[in-house]
Amino acid sequence: MHRYSVTDPQPRRCILPFTAEAPQLAGLRQAVNAELAAWGMSALAEEARLIATELASNVIKHVGEGTAATLVLDADTDQLRVELHDSSHKEPQSLHPTSEDESGRGLQLLADISVSWGATRTAVGKAVWCELPLTPEKSCHRVQRATTVMEAYGRAVGGPAARLTRRPVLEESATSLILDLLHWLTAHGLDPDDILDRAQTHFEATAV
Repeated sequence: MHRYSVTDPQPRRCILPFTAEAPQLAGLRQAVNAELAAWGMSALAEEARLIATELASNVIKHVGEGTAATLVLDADTDQLRVELHDSSHKEPQSLHPTSEDESGRGLQLLADISVSWGATRTAVGKAVWCELPLTPEKSCHRVQRATTVMEAYGRAVGGPAARLTRRPVLEESATSLILDLLHWLTAHGLDPDDILDRAQTHFEATAV
């Protein structure tokens, strides 16, 4: 599975082409999880994985197994948009299944967990999309700000385009950034220990 990602400037956008086959779904979920973690949006990962699985399963069922498809993640300051592009022009119907119905439950699920969803015709088929609101909690905003800083820092030191998804890379990048900040504080006549103590106190007071 190839990944094409744009993280700067905002909004963030990730394009994940895949083949609509059941064995591909696990890899698709992992890719969604990794991307949202890199963006500081792990709080939305469970819903986004569920949406991606449901949309991809619908392609397998209604368009055909082996169909070329593309999952697109778009994030701005207010929401995360998950889109599934395929080659069929047939749009999904808004269904309200009863407890005895076996079809239509996927669409109802999408309606239940997203703030809005729909389908748009494209030049080669259609795109079914869902939108999730970003968590308004202050801690989430801090994580997103830190993600932006880490991405910029990675470019500043000549690293890759900040694909901060693996723990060793995260630890090395964070350690390097903190070390540079300690040197910066010292160069400006500030006490690094005092700043670190203050930051730790604030963190413990606001951590959930």
